[in-house]
Amino acid sequence: MQLLTTRQCPSPATPSPVEPSRGGSALRRFVPALLTAAALAFSPALSGCSSTGSTSSDAKHPEGTVVRVPQHFPTIQQAVDVAREGDTVLVDPGTYRESVRITRPRIVLRGTDRNTVVLDGGVRLVNGVTVTGPGSVVENLTVHGYLANGVLFTGVTDEKLQQRGAGGSAYDPLDTARFPVVQGFRASSVTAYDNGLYGIYAFDARGGVIEGSYASGQADSGIYVGQCKPCDTLVRGNTVERNAVGIELTNASDGLTVVGNRVTGNRVGVTVNSNDLEALAPQHGAVIAGNVVTDNNAADTPEQADGGYGIGIGIGGGTANRVQRNLVQGNRAVGIVVTDPPGHPASGNRVEGNRATGNGTDLALASVDPGNCFTGNQPAVQSPENLEALAGCGVQGRGPVPAGRTSPVQAPPGIPFSQVPAPPAQPSLPDPTAPARPATDLPGPVDPDAYPLPTSADGVPKP
Repeated sequence: MQLLTTRQCPSPATPSPVEPSRGGSALRRFVPALLTAAALAFSPALSGCSSTGSTSSDAKHPEGTVVRVPQHFPTIQQAVDVAREGDTVLVDPGTYRESVRITRPRIVLRGTDRNTVVLDGGVRLVNGVTVTGPGSVVENLTVHGYLANGVLFTGVTDEKLQQRGAGGSAYDPLDTARFPVVQGFRASSVTAYDNGLYGIYAFDARGGVIEGSYASGQADSGIYVGQCKPCDTLVRGNTVERNAVGIELTNASDGLTVVGNRVTGNRVGVTVNSNDLEALAPQHGAVIAGNVVTDNNAADTPEQADGGYGIGIGIGGGTANRVQRNLVQGNRAVGIVVTDPPGHPASGNRVEGNRATGNGTDLALASVDPGNCFTGNQPAVQSPENLEALAGCGVQGRGPVPAGRTSPVQAPPGIPFSQVPAPPAQPSLPDPTAPARPATDLPGPVDPDAYPLPTSADGVPKP
């Protein structure tokens, strides 16, 4: 058996851990300032071994297209700096206490073992892996303990903005001319846990896939897709649990498909949002189908700053989305709800063929727009009563529907993100030495109708 090794960049003495423990939009307002202060306090550690002045790019490239860690270079960043377009950086088991930035195109960062190749931020580094190189991939490894994000795919290339914790400039609307979208990304078989904002985060990124990954213990969202139009992104076959929010889509529009995921034991399961804190509002045209969204009432999770708790699937100001054939049960406040945040009325959303049972309220419509519809959802409790008769899909000329309500639930206190227990071992790639696939021509053909209604909360059927 191979013993684990530790790869660590030189850094100053470890400061007291900084512990943001609340999720949601309020967290987004104060975490950037916290991270800026952290950057000033111990900036050499923020970028691992990739700070300005590194000489690793002058090192000799090994023969072939595979750069090994630690055989060729002792740190992941040094190997990434040397890698050429199309190369694979293959990392052996060990704990790597560094932040990694992938700026070249079509680089594949892969661990030889998903559970024992570990990037550890120590609750003091900001981002685990930041990818701005188009067509690049992160797969088969674990990333945890970062103040902001586990894995970030983004077109934002300003390192100072990245170190503030978000893909954009502290959640101010992104300058899309200055930072054009990164085209092509993939996260496969990644375990992300106990990070201060997001586990796997795609922001200002297009043409990607997030698949077969696991996210728990994030203070905001396990998986987040934001600020893309069109997104042309597929989120499939992931497990997200014990986060403040499981999967979050904000100002993420067109060509966005969320299928076959297991979203359970978070505070909030899935949210689809429009807001003016980011660019490209309103959100439009996502498909959420064939997912298990159950029991999102976990108390031993980071606290959601907006107070959301016990919610399965929530659409807040989203437009023209399809929520179909999902199993949504055991969420104490509401199974599926459509509502209007300030300035963004939800419209044209179709909620159809879901099994929404055993929730506080199974279906709720709290939007004033008459264009949202509900049909064939097998619910027991609807708000307003007879919702599917009042707002059925295909009903012509219907007027406004009385505002529905969710069941009142008091959110319990949360726990700091760094204290959520580590997850169990997750399936690793069967052959980590197989030829790598850069993230080009993604997501490829996507058929949401191939994902049936799950029959059990214990698993998600494959198409």
